[in-house]
Amino acid sequence: MRTLSIAGTLLGLTLVVAACSGGGATTAPATAAPASQAPASEAPASEAPSSSQAPAAAAPSVNLATTSLGSVVVDGTSGKTLYIFTADSGGASACYDKCEAAWPPLLTDGSAPTLGTGLDAEDFATIDRTDGTKQVTFYGMPLYFFAADAAAGDVKGQGLNDKWFVVDAAGKQIK
Repeated sequence: MRTLSIAGTLLGLTLVVAACSGGGATTAPATAAPASQAPASEAPASEAPSSSQAPAAAAPSVNLATTSLGSVVVDGTSGKTLYIFTADSGGASACYDKCEAAWPPLLTDGSAPTLGTGLDAEDFATIDRTDGTKQVTFYGMPLYFFAADAAAGDVKGQGLNDKWFVVDAAGKQIK
């Protein structure tokens, strides 16, 4: 049983690395929300696993939690680690389609996140994604979950492709 679990995890990580190493952004995201257009060169949005998508039902909650990498920014509801993508620039997300399936964005209904102790409201904002949803940013960097993180405190996405990192309370990537 344990061998199957490890093999499944390794297969999942291999697929994620392959999906996220392809490079640039595309124009239509594969999200739980309806997509406005489907790119010709990517898999249809309906093929993306919606179970890993973060719902945009209300204002998210963001906290600090202690992990094996120290104190990092996490989702306040699930305790799952939040990441930044160093390919993001100019306050915009570069993670769509297959990338987004592996790295679901922290979405909001437009409301500011509820923050835990040690986090300051002025460090958070939102950006508009190409599908019209709003993504939470921290020090200008969009925040994401990693689909392979199964439990609170998991940091399996740390350092993947040398582009995905957890961040501390000051918004600094932990390497």
